[in-house]
Amino acid sequence: MLLLDFLKDILSEPAFLMGLIACFGLIALKSPAHKVMTGTLGPILGYLMLAAGAGVIVTNLEPLSKMIETGFHITGVVPNNEAVTSVAQKVLGVETMSILVAGLAFNLLIARFTRFKYIFLTGHHSFFMACLLSAVLGALDFKGLTLILVGGFILGAWSAISPAIGQHYTIKATDGDEIAMGHFGSLGYYLSAWIGSLVGKDSPSTEDIQVSEKWNFLRNSTISTALIMVFFYLIAAIAAGPKFVETLSAGQNPFIFAILSGLKFAVGVAIVYAGVRMILADLIPAFEGVSSRLIPNAVPAVDCAVFFPYAPTAVIIGFAFSFLGGLIGMLILGMMGGVLIIPGMVPHFFCGATAGIFGNATGGRRGAMVGAFVNGLLLAFLPAMLLPVLGNLGFSNTTFGDVDFGVLGILLGRLGSMAHSTGVYILVAILAIILIVPSLKGNKDQTINHQV
Repeated sequence: MLLLDFLKDILSEPAFLMGLIACFGLIALKSPAHKVMTGTLGPILGYLMLAAGAGVIVTNLEPLSKMIETGFHITGVVPNNEAVTSVAQKVLGVETMSILVAGLAFNLLIARFTRFKYIFLTGHHSFFMACLLSAVLGALDFKGLTLILVGGFILGAWSAISPAIGQHYTIKATDGDEIAMGHFGSLGYYLSAWIGSLVGKDSPSTEDIQVSEKWNFLRNSTISTALIMVFFYLIAAIAAGPKFVETLSAGQNPFIFAILSGLKFAVGVAIVYAGVRMILADLIPAFEGVSSRLIPNAVPAVDCAVFFPYAPTAVIIGFAFSFLGGLIGMLILGMMGGVLIIPGMVPHFFCGATAGIFGNATGGRRGAMVGAFVNGLLLAFLPAMLLPVLGNLGFSNTTFGDVDFGVLGILLGRLGSMAHSTGVYILVAILAIILIVPSLKGNKDQTINHQV
């Protein structure tokens, strides 16, 4: 059990996972010991920096969410991956951990022997997905080794398939850099890019927004983020009222608290950008070793925050329009008599920002706005539809937030309710066919959909 706990902690920590992959790649390249050491530490430290920045962002989004709920009198369910996972671990800890380990093994085997050569490096999202799969499959009476193998295969297969689905969009968003999307909000990002291609003809990029010289300081992404977020926080503080804000600020003046929270949010974003640059500087060169020696043409699938520096203005636009979509989705659910899904600031920032980047890549400003808005609608409707599936195991007060969790969870739940275990095995068979058929048609060492 101690060994399993140790493996769970290693495999669910993206910093160590990236470091291990980089280490293996550098050893495969026969790099000298000092380069192996620095090349291994670089991605680890970079991801820890990214996580620290994300922590600052999350910490400062929490009071904003509470001020919005109080100021605008909203009650309901706030989707949160961390919350539902922490609840699930009380009854599904061993199952989740076992599916996580099996999923990583399947991902590596799929990358080695099929054309889906995407190695999913966002370990905490793998952990969340393992939790979702253990919950849904457990509710469908899967147990023991069957639950672990079925859940592990679905996790490993989706970890390889989901980056491939929209890799042609990822290449546009990153200007051809050798990375893929390794985040289980991917279907929302690809949908945003597709919508961008429909609505964004001749629309200029968000990054080409022209400003006069006296407003040129807004091109500094940290300063522009700070100003926009301070505005959001002040509006929320005014709506919630000084007395409520003081309960969050430990007695600090409510407006000073709002201003500082907005500024700290911008600092968190700047830390994320710095961490991303550190990750890419060492991880991509080391991945050449993985590609050339261990898994030919392997592509690292990385966290959505890694994409933020490619279009910093689209990050803010995407967040704003995703949140707007979430608000409208909440109102529609209310009018329909459904459960109110309160827009969670964390999923709308990270997923909305990434949807904005992908929408901008294909459709400029219009693509970023419309694509992120649709992503926001999905972040309202999918968690509401997922709630009954998770409710069987007592998770009815919380739910997963990102698009892929909703799609896979609802699909598994509906198949299971209609055809019991047969429905799940049909999904497993479909995933296996998707993985195998492209390898029969083309060069098995050529990565599918990765034409740079």
